[in-house]
Amino acid sequence: MKILLSVLFLIGLSNMIDAQNKNNYISEIEAEGYFPIRTARGASPLLVNSSDYAGVIRAFKDLQKDINRVSGSKPELYINDIAATKNVIIAGTLGKSDLIDRLVKNEEINVNELRGKWEKFIIKTVNNPFPGIESALVIAGSDKRGTIYGIYDISERIGVSPWHWWADVPVKKKDDIYVIPGTYTDGEPAVKYRGIFINDESPAFRNWAFEKFGGQNHQCYETIFELLLRNKANYLWPAMWLPTIFNEDDPLNPKMADEYGIVMSTSHHEPMMRAHKEWYKFDGGDWNYETNKKKLQEFWRGGIERMGDYESVVTVGMRGDGDDAMSEETAVDMLKQIITDQRNIIADVTGKPAEETPQVWAVYKEVQDYFDQGMRVDDDIIVLFCDDNWGNLRILPKKEDLDHAAGYGIYYHFDYVGAPVSYRWLNTTQIERVWEQMNLAYEHGVKDLWLVNVGDIKPMELPISFFLDYAWNPDAIQAEDLPEYYISWAEQQFDEKYAKEIAELLALYTKYNARRTPEMLSYKTYSVENYREAERIVRDYKTLLKKSSAIYHQLPENNRSAYYQLVQSPIELCANLNEMYVAAGMNRYYAQRGAGSANYYADKVKELFYKDAELTRNFHQKLENGKWNHMMSQTHIGYTSWTHPPLNTMPAVSYVQLKEQATLGYLLEYGKKPYWGWLGVEGDWGFSESLPTFDPMNNQSYYVDIINRGREMLVYSIKAKEKWIKLSKDNGKTLYNEKVYVSIDWDKAPKGNASGEILISSKECEYIVKVPISNHMSEVAGFIENNGVVAFDAVNFSKKKDSNEIHWTIVKNLGRTSSSLIVEPVHIERQVLSEKSPRVEYEFTVFEAGMYTVDAYLSPTQDFRKDDGLRFAISIDDEKPQIINMNQGEEKPDWQYADWWSQSVGNHIKIKSSKHSISKPGSHTLKIWMIDPGIVFQKFEIDRGRKKTSYLGAPQSKYIQVKN
Repeated sequence: MKILLSVLFLIGLSNMIDAQNKNNYISEIEAEGYFPIRTARGASPLLVNSSDYAGVIRAFKDLQKDINRVSGSKPELYINDIAATKNVIIAGTLGKSDLIDRLVKNEEINVNELRGKWEKFIIKTVNNPFPGIESALVIAGSDKRGTIYGIYDISERIGVSPWHWWADVPVKKKDDIYVIPGTYTDGEPAVKYRGIFINDESPAFRNWAFEKFGGQNHQCYETIFELLLRNKANYLWPAMWLPTIFNEDDPLNPKMADEYGIVMSTSHHEPMMRAHKEWYKFDGGDWNYETNKKKLQEFWRGGIERMGDYESVVTVGMRGDGDDAMSEETAVDMLKQIITDQRNIIADVTGKPAEETPQVWAVYKEVQDYFDQGMRVDDDIIVLFCDDNWGNLRILPKKEDLDHAAGYGIYYHFDYVGAPVSYRWLNTTQIERVWEQMNLAYEHGVKDLWLVNVGDIKPMELPISFFLDYAWNPDAIQAEDLPEYYISWAEQQFDEKYAKEIAELLALYTKYNARRTPEMLSYKTYSVENYREAERIVRDYKTLLKKSSAIYHQLPENNRSAYYQLVQSPIELCANLNEMYVAAGMNRYYAQRGAGSANYYADKVKELFYKDAELTRNFHQKLENGKWNHMMSQTHIGYTSWTHPPLNTMPAVSYVQLKEQATLGYLLEYGKKPYWGWLGVEGDWGFSESLPTFDPMNNQSYYVDIINRGREMLVYSIKAKEKWIKLSKDNGKTLYNEKVYVSIDWDKAPKGNASGEILISSKECEYIVKVPISNHMSEVAGFIENNGVVAFDAVNFSKKKDSNEIHWTIVKNLGRTSSSLIVEPVHIERQVLSEKSPRVEYEFTVFEAGMYTVDAYLSPTQDFRKDDGLRFAISIDDEKPQIINMNQGEEKPDWQYADWWSQSVGNHIKIKSSKHSISKPGSHTLKIWMIDPGIVFQKFEIDRGRKKTSYLGAPQSKYIQVKN
C-alpha cells in the first residue's frame, strides 16, 4: 500500500510539475503514450465545434498552417464531427464547445480548473476521449482568449515564433512532433489587461501601412491582432495621429478586433471610444466642456453607440485639445462632473449600469495633479497611472488606496514625442529597467492593466516580448532570471547554437543605446579629452558589431533576415551613429588646436553620415523584397529642439588650412594646451609640460598625441631620458596624428617622488615633457585612488548586510556602465536608520587627507510614493551617516519639463553628492545605508576636486584585495 501511495504521489508530482513547466511538453522522439502531432505517417487531424467563437476557429486554422510550416504536413480541419480516427487535436472553450463540455461531463477535464477563470487554458492528453478515437490532445479554454492562447502556445512550442510575420523569423523544421503525456497550463495571467499603444506612427508605420496594405485597414491590423495574441496580449490603443481614425478608416477594423479577441480602447486624451481626429470631422467647435457641453456629449454618445457589444475598455475623463493640458480654470469638480456625465451616457446607450462596462481613467501628466489633490473616481473604473514618458514611474498606489475595486494600471513608454527630445528611431530600452520599474508596480498592487507605447512596433520587438511576458507572470522572472531571458528569447528566434552569443549582443546593444538616446547624441556627448571615453564608446560598438557580423555570416541563410532586423541592424546603425558624433567631436577638438587631424575627422563625419542613409536604404529595399520599406524612415540626426527635424542634418564640421611643410606639435592626455614648433608660434620653442602622476598601484599609461599641422608627412622621434620610462614606440611618421603611450617600469623606477623626461623632436624642433611618479608602496586595500578620484560600480561591494526582511539584490546589466544594486522587497515601508539597517560597504584607499565629495550615480527614479522623496544614507568609516534625499529639489513637476527632469532622463542618471572629511590617507570604508526601497544604485565616485568632465564618469578604479 505504501509503495502504491508513493507511486501515486510521484505521478501526481510529475503531473503538477508538467502543469507548471510547459517548456518540456514537446518532443521530437516517440515514446509510449506520447501524442503524435505529426509523424512520418502524417499529421493528426484537428477538430473544433462551429458553436465556438469565430476567433477560436480562426486561431485553430493558424495552428493548421503552423503545423504545415514546421513539418510539411497539413492536418485536416474538421468542424463538429470526425470519422473514427486514431488521434485528434481538439480545441474548444468551456460553455461554447460541446466537445469540451462532454469531456468535462466525462471527468476528463476538471471543470474547476477552468470555470470562472480569466484567460486560462489547459493542454491535456486524453486517452479514448470519444468513441472511435484512441487519443486526443485537448486544448480547453476558460474563455475565448484562454482557448486561443492555448492554441498559440502549441504553435510556439513546435517552433513558430510570435514574431514569425513581424520579424520574418523562420519556423524551426521538425519531422516528428509529439506531446509528452500530462496536463499543461500557464494558469491565469497576473495582469488582467496587457497591451500596446501604436503611437507617433508618422512617418514610419503610416507610410509602411499605406504602401503595404493601402492604409491602416483591417488587413494591416489583423497582423497586429495576431501578433498580440501570439504574445498572450489582449489590449490595444490603435494608431491615432492625424488623419488616422481606427473605427472609420475601415469599418472592419473594430469588427475584426472583436472577432480576434482584442479588447479595444482609446488613448489617454481620447475619451468615450472616439479618436481625437474625429472631433475635427464632427465640426463640434471648442473642446471645452464649460462652453460646449452639449456638442461634446453628443460626440461621446456616438462613440459608445458605435462600440456596441464589442469588447472594450472605455477611456473616461478629459484632457486638453490634442494631448495638451486642460486650462488651469478646469477644477477637480469639473472633471468629476465630466466623468459622471460620461458614465450616464454609457449607461443610457448600453442599457445597463455603467459599472458593467469596463472603464479606465488615465492619470497622465497634469491629470496626476488632480489625483494628488485628492480626486478619486468610481470604484469600478481602472486608475491608469503613468510613467514620465521616459520609463520612470511617477506614482504608485498607497496601501490605503488598494481597496479600489477596479484596480490600477500602468501606461509605460518605449517611444515618446516630447521634451527634452523625442526618441522614436531605435530601441533604447533596457529590459532590466522595465523589470525594475514594473516590478515596483506589481509589488505595489498594480495588476489590472499594463500598457506600453511601442511607437511603430518595429524595432521594439525585444522589449515588447519582455513587457508582455512579464505582465503574464511576474513571479516567473526575478532579477536573477533576466540574463536567461535574453538567451531564451534568442533561442526562440534563432539557432540555439548561437543563443548565448546573441543574448550578449542584445543585452549590450540595448545597454549602450540606453545611455543616451540617438536623437540626443551630439559631438559633445562623450568626452574626447578625458578617460578616453569617446574612444571606448566607439571601440565597444565596433567590438559588438564585429561579433554580430560574424554570427550573421555563420547563420543559415533563412535566419539572416530576422537576425538583421532584430540584432545586426540596430547594432550597425547605432555603431555608425555614435562613431559619427565622436568623429564630429574629434573634428572640433583638433580644429580648435589647428591640427590637420581636424580635416581627417571632417571627412570621416561625412562618410559616416552618408553611410547612415545607405544602411537605412538597405533596410527598406533589401529586406524581404521591400516588405519593411519606410520602417526606418524616422529622422534621427540634427535635433535642435524636442521635435524631429524634417530631414537628417549632418553635424557641422570645420576644416583647417594647413601649412605645406610638416609641423610638429603634441597634446598630452589630460593636458590643456597644444604645443607647436617654432613655425607655429602658439607655444615657446622647447616649452615643457607634465603628464599626470604615475603610481605603481594603478600602473597607469598616458598618451602623448603627436600632431602634424602641415600637409607633408611628419617624421618624428620620441625618446625617454630615463630607463624606467617605457614608450609604445620611439619614432614614427604621420600625416595627421599618432598617439604614443607612456608607462613605467616599476622594477627600475626610483623610490619616492621623482620625475623623468621625454624628448619629442622633428627636424625643425624638439620638446621636453615631464613624467612625474609617486613610487610609495604603502599598505593599500580596496579601490585605489587614481589622480584624485576613486570610482567603482555599486555591485562591487566588499561587504553587505541584510536584515531578516530586507536583502540587497544585484540586477545584472542594468545601468550605464555595469550592473546595479537594489533592495528587496520593493514594497517594504521606509526604514528608520539605525546600526542594524541594511547596508553595503566598499573599501577604498586615498593618498591624501582632506575634504572629499562622494557622487552617487542613481537611476532616475521618481518619488513614486509621494512621501517627500526616496532616501538613503551615506557615511565614511565611523562618521554619522548623512541622509540623502534623491528627489530633493524636484518641486516643479516633470510634465512641465523641469530642468531636473530633463537632465536626469536625458542622461539616464541622477547624481547626488555629499561632502565628507577624511582625516588621514590610507584605507577607508564607504557605507551605503538603506532607508527607502526603489532606489537603483549604479556607481560611486570619491573625489577631491580633480575629477575630469565626462558623460559616464571616471572608469572603475583598480582594486586590490582587502587582507583579512
